[in-house]
Amino acid sequence: MSKLIEVRLRQQGKIMVFHANNVDFKLQDTVIVESERGLDYGQVVSDTVQLRKKKVEGAIKNILRVVTVVDIEQIKRNKRDTKNVFQTAEKKIAERKLSMKLVEAEYSFDRSKIIFYFTAEGRIDFRELVRDLAYLFKARIELKQIGVRDEVKMFDGYGCCGRRLCCSSFLKDFEPVTIRMAKQQNMPLNPEKISGCCGRLMCCLSYEFQTYKEYSKGMPKEGQYVDTPEGKGRVINVQTLKQKYMVELEDERKIEICLKDKSNKVHEKGK
Repeated sequence: MSKLIEVRLRQQGKIMVFHANNVDFKLQDTVIVESERGLDYGQVVSDTVQLRKKKVEGAIKNILRVVTVVDIEQIKRNKRDTKNVFQTAEKKIAERKLSMKLVEAEYSFDRSKIIFYFTAEGRIDFRELVRDLAYLFKARIELKQIGVRDEVKMFDGYGCCGRRLCCSSFLKDFEPVTIRMAKQQNMPLNPEKISGCCGRLMCCLSYEFQTYKEYSKGMPKEGQYVDTPEGKGRVINVQTLKQKYMVELEDERKIEICLKDKSNKVHEKGK
């Protein structure tokens, strides 16, 4: 049975499962793949796929080869030509007075199809627009409505942490993010502090949640009264990942307790 791999189609397209087809490739390689209607290209993001854990839509197709010099030139040409395609589509949207914002356009590898990504408040009847674009470009047209998270992912950028955006650099799919996750990680519930460039809750709150949940076991909550070797006190600060918390004793002394300290030594603040 052929090995199964995951490939992210085009620049920021959908991640799909393909048969490796005995092609010699490495992770992050750009490959040419079979698609439903012709050829396409994408980047190998995983070389091990378990179908029991992965929902696969439709028949699994093959990758054909790692890109050649000729393939790379074709991809570059497609990217150059999308600028004119994008501008033309924007004009047609304005002519049709459609309430939609065009975000990106891209050719399939063999130029038989052009995909337009857009955002809109609600559903848009773009049937006439599709006919206009198909006539102008002599290609099949797909208009795909995306959310603000997808839009930011396409343009890339840097988060408040100073690192490249998670969605653009390594995350395969968007996972649900809730305010409960921010509370678990002791984050300030200020929208400016816990929102990403897209205006939604930061993705890192989701994939770091389980780690914080595990490290929180045995840790007191801020404001809780606890017994210490120095007496009873109130927890005034919790550092979950460092497994430390600060306690203010009844005599107003502040001591730091570290759960990882096997000797159970208590460190007095300032000493």
